[in-house]
Amino acid sequence: MAKKVAFMQGNEAGAQGALYAGCKFFAGYPITPSTEVAEVMSAELPKIGGKFIQMEDEIGAMAAVIGGSLAGSKALTATSGPGLSLKQELIGYACIAETPVVIFNVMRGGPSTGMPTGPSQSDVMSAKWGTHGDHPAICLVPASVQEIFEETVRAFNLAEKYRTPVMVMPDEIVAHMRERIVFPEPGELKVIDRTAPSVSPDQYKPYDTKFGDVPPLAAFGSGYRFHVTGLNKAEDGFPTTKAALVQAEEERQVRKVDANIDDIVTFEEYMLDDAEVAIVAFGSTSRSARFAVNEARKAGIKVGLFRIKTFWPFPDKQIKALASKVKAIITPR
Repeated sequence: MAKKVAFMQGNEAGAQGALYAGCKFFAGYPITPSTEVAEVMSAELPKIGGKFIQMEDEIGAMAAVIGGSLAGSKALTATSGPGLSLKQELIGYACIAETPVVIFNVMRGGPSTGMPTGPSQSDVMSAKWGTHGDHPAICLVPASVQEIFEETVRAFNLAEKYRTPVMVMPDEIVAHMRERIVFPEPGELKVIDRTAPSVSPDQYKPYDTKFGDVPPLAAFGSGYRFHVTGLNKAEDGFPTTKAALVQAEEERQVRKVDANIDDIVTFEEYMLDDAEVAIVAFGSTSRSARFAVNEARKAGIKVGLFRIKTFWPFPDKQIKALASKVKAIITPR
C-alpha cells in the first residue's frame, strides 16, 4: 500500500507529528506565526479523545500543559518570540519539576513584537538561557516540512525519555512554507512513552534516584499521590534547602542530558570530506547554504555544509573536529 502523501505547511506538519507521537493535550494562545499549530490541534484532538484549550495568555498556556502532562497526557503548546518570553518562568518550573512537555516555537523577528510575519532565528539563545538557574536544554531546529513532522515526534520522545521540556524551533520560513510530505505508517517512527512506576503507590517517590537519573513518573489521578513544586526538593518531591540534596538534584538534571549527548544531538554533513571552507547553518538558512555550496563546487571552490539539527545540546564535539580540518568556517544568519 502506498504511503499517504500531502502538500502541507510546516506548522500543520508539526501538529500532525505531535498527533503521531501520541499527543492528547494542547494548550496555547494564538500568536503569529505559529497559530496554525493550534488550529489543527483544535480540530483533530476532539476526534481522538484529546483535549484542546485556548488559555487567556501564554503564561496560562504553559501552566496548563504542565498540568496536562502531570495528569498523564503528552502535552504540546505553540508560540513565538514574545510568547516564549512569557513562558520562561514556567519553562523553568517544568525543568525543575522534570515535567515532559513540548514547546513548538516558530521564530520571528524581534525584539519585542518586532516583525510578527517576518522570519528570524533569534530565539535559540532563549531556548538555553531564557530561564534562570542551571538546567539542561534540548532544542531541535528542523529545516523542512518533512523534518518538522519527524523532529516533533522526536521531541516528544526526548521529553518522555528524559522527563524534560523540549523545544522544536523552526523559523517562520520553514514553518509557513508548503512542501511535499510523506506520512510514515503507524509504528514506522519510534514512539517513546514515559516510564511508569514499578512500585506500589505507598512506595512511590517522584524523584527516586535508585531508578537512575530519570525517575519513573506517575500520573495524577492514577492512584499515586505525590508533591510537585518549583522549589529544590528531596526524592519525595517536598522542598529542601539542604545543600547536599540541592547540589545532587541539579547535577543529576544536567547529567541526564549531558551523559546522553550522542543520543540527543543530530546533524547533517554535506560535501565536507575534502572541504577547505565549511558553512555552519540551520533552519531555512541551511537551505540557502546548501545551494551556495553547490554553486561554489561548480566554480571549483571546496566548500561543504555542516547543518545543525539539534541546537541544544550544541554539537561542540563535531564543530571542534570540523574546525581542525578546514581553513575557515562561515556562519550565515
